[in-house]
Amino acid sequence: MNNKGYEDIGFAKIDHDRQKRQGYPEVIFGAGKTCEHAAAIFKRIKENGNAAVCTRASKEMAEAIISLVPEAEYIEIAKIVIYNDIKKGLEGQVCIATGGTSDIPVAEEASVILEAFGSKVIRLYDVGVAGIHRLMDNMDILRSSNCIIAVAGMEGALPSVIAGLVSIPVIAVPTSVGYGANLGGIAALLGMLNSCASGVSVVNIDNGFGAANQAHLINMLAVKGSGSR
Repeated sequence: MNNKGYEDIGFAKIDHDRQKRQGYPEVIFGAGKTCEHAAAIFKRIKENGNAAVCTRASKEMAEAIISLVPEAEYIEIAKIVIYNDIKKGLEGQVCIATGGTSDIPVAEEASVILEAFGSKVIRLYDVGVAGIHRLMDNMDILRSSNCIIAVAGMEGALPSVIAGLVSIPVIAVPTSVGYGANLGGIAALLGMLNSCASGVSVVNIDNGFGAANQAHLINMLAVKGSGSR
């Protein structure tokens, strides 16, 4: 590693210093990479003493990584390979709510990333607007959190409903779940961007990773301000 905090391995420049600089390690985006490249980067991150995470990993990519780092684990529903033996407790609280069970893979991407970074996660799945009483029965969980990630497809109404009921930040994640006019998540994305509720920020379609990053930063600010829950 050079004095700028990154390691040049020819086809990649690995940012080993990101943990110190931003509070969480560099994460590998597996889609588009060869299995060999992803595995080599993963191994070097692990050997440098950071938690190693690869998102959007296929089974083949996971097998290649685990062949080099046998201690790594593949979480198939989230498409994440993770190695994390950093001994630290989970802090604060982020609630991740989904409209339906079809949204769970994206929600799990966010959940696994948050826990890898050190944030406590409460999962609140299948509480969409088609049966709003399921959400209302869990208001204590929503209001006791430092941040909420709302994951939904179809028309994407869940974040607006939640944001109108709580006084904490809501991060909206549109998913590509829905029938034809959902347009692969564009309908949900536009619905969330046009939310009439205040306090909603929106990430890209199926971007559980991006939502987790933002939620972790918000959660850590709350932890620093008031102490761990």
